[in-house]
Amino acid sequence: MISKKMVGLVKGSSVIRAMFEEGKKMAQMYGAENVFDFSLGNPNVPAPQAVNDNIVKIVQEENSVVLHGYMSNVGFEDVRDAIAKSLNKRFDLDLEAKNIVMTVGAAGGLNVIFKTLLDPNDEVITFAPFFGEYKNYVSNFDANLVVVNPNPPTFEPDYVDFEKKISEKTKAVLVNNPNNPTGIIYKKEWIEKIASILEKKQKEYGTSIYLISDEPYRELVYGGEEVPYLTKYYRNTIVGYSYSKSLSLPGERIGYLVIPTQIDDYEDVFAAAGVATRILGFVNAPSLQQKLIKECLDEKTNIEAYNKNRIRLYEGLQECGFECVKPEGAFYLFMKAPIEDDSEFVKVAKEYNLLLVPASSFGVKGYVRIAYCVSYDTIERSMTAFRKLAQRYGLIK
Repeated sequence: MISKKMVGLVKGSSVIRAMFEEGKKMAQMYGAENVFDFSLGNPNVPAPQAVNDNIVKIVQEENSVVLHGYMSNVGFEDVRDAIAKSLNKRFDLDLEAKNIVMTVGAAGGLNVIFKTLLDPNDEVITFAPFFGEYKNYVSNFDANLVVVNPNPPTFEPDYVDFEKKISEKTKAVLVNNPNNPTGIIYKKEWIEKIASILEKKQKEYGTSIYLISDEPYRELVYGGEEVPYLTKYYRNTIVGYSYSKSLSLPGERIGYLVIPTQIDDYEDVFAAAGVATRILGFVNAPSLQQKLIKECLDEKTNIEAYNKNRIRLYEGLQECGFECVKPEGAFYLFMKAPIEDDSEFVKVAKEYNLLLVPASSFGVKGYVRIAYCVSYDTIERSMTAFRKLAQRYGLIK
């Protein structure tokens, strides 16, 4: 018999993954060209050529015993030093190798820092809508995810509800920027308000409250928007990053944590993060991928391809009469369902071979998430199906 905790987790397994698996079955039944799968954030844009070139170069030139062997749990020092210098140059920071922990993607990084910080019954606050796996990551350490009420249509944080939900049990606040699923960017003014409330509450309770910034979509921004670097606005900030989206490497599972020297209990936190990496079974981030990242720090994915998809999808859905949140970053579009029951709307959309994800998976009702990291042709061909769906609900004739 599996553990009682896992019984619940299996029952509540990711709706997104379930839709993705269903999409594969539908593609076999109707033909892949006739199924419009917008369920999973799996980049359609290929990795930069430099990624493949450097993998070959590294394997050919590096000492294979060193390349494929163990290293410090926090990662190769030369890689961490290179990442720190790159961040310093880009964001005017003062990081060193001792501030970087290499991780198995952003998800691995979040689990490492939660293992480091959380005791049973501690609380982690996040803002709805939020990436659904956050709940599992937090509960994995017997802590509780506390959700701040959504604030549509802008989804600027509800600061009153946020402050109300901070308690003596609050150990961390988790921000996803740019946001999955809405595609909005948490602006400088928003971050400053969050930071101000946290400073006030730290003093009130005499505790350390860490602000954790989950940033796998940092590089995917449009229209000249900027994603503020949160360590500049709140001292107790820890940043998690992944190359899954910025270099189209979701299956390689490589990222890092930034743990600034200025945070409370820095030495203990950094040391514990290294131990947590081992205890969680990662041991260390993949060796070859660490070396690859060092060589590809200045490489970029094809943002214009995503932007082209973004514009076509947003304009096309508006023409169909749907209400949408215009994405500023990431590669998701948040669309208001024409009925209150978003799960029912998703079922109806499937009748037109449209695979969307209900917003109830993200802690919000009445919306759906559309992942536009697909081919432009898929978006173009899907418009006929979206028009038929809109007609079904009387949005257009």
